[in-house]
Amino acid sequence: MIDQFERLPGIGPRTAQRLALHLLRQPEEQIHSFADALLAARSQVGQCQTCFHLSAEPTCEICRNPERSIGMLCVVADSRDLLALERTREYAGRYHVLGGLISPMDGIGPEMLQISNLVKRVAADEINEVILALTPSVEGDTTSLYLARLLKPFTEVSRIAYGLPVGSELEYADDVTLSRALEGRRAVE
Repeated sequence: MIDQFERLPGIGPRTAQRLALHLLRQPEEQIHSFADALLAARSQVGQCQTCFHLSAEPTCEICRNPERSIGMLCVVADSRDLLALERTREYAGRYHVLGGLISPMDGIGPEMLQISNLVKRVAADEINEVILALTPSVEGDTTSLYLARLLKPFTEVSRIAYGLPVGSELEYADDVTLSRALEGRRAVE
């Protein structure tokens, strides 16, 4: 059981051991309930047919929400990124989940991602702006540049700002982060 927990992202050997020991101390019905929940999630959760976010329904809650702006579309690599943006409660538009980033080194090309569906969606819908919320990495930059070229004929394309995290010290920031922070500066209000 410890080996199975270690396969999960962010779970090291000691945490895996703690989880396994915790479960072994639980009543059998609680273990069955936990196992049933895992199996149900695996069999019932799929992808939204519109945005490709995780959903137990053909269309996810976000895409069904009439209060969400249909004119803004935020593109993310995966559902974890979408959930992180949702936690901020700052974005009221809709999303499109690519399912990863272009990474030739890993054998991931544009055809393996939800890019063609994104282009069709932007071309067909009344989208005023596409916000690229992709990781500031080589793969994220590559994917952003690729998407910008494809989408600019249809709508305005922007990218989220990135730079220094709150509470960080300038002296410890790397050159690329500092450069991007300077490029993304804005007026003080």
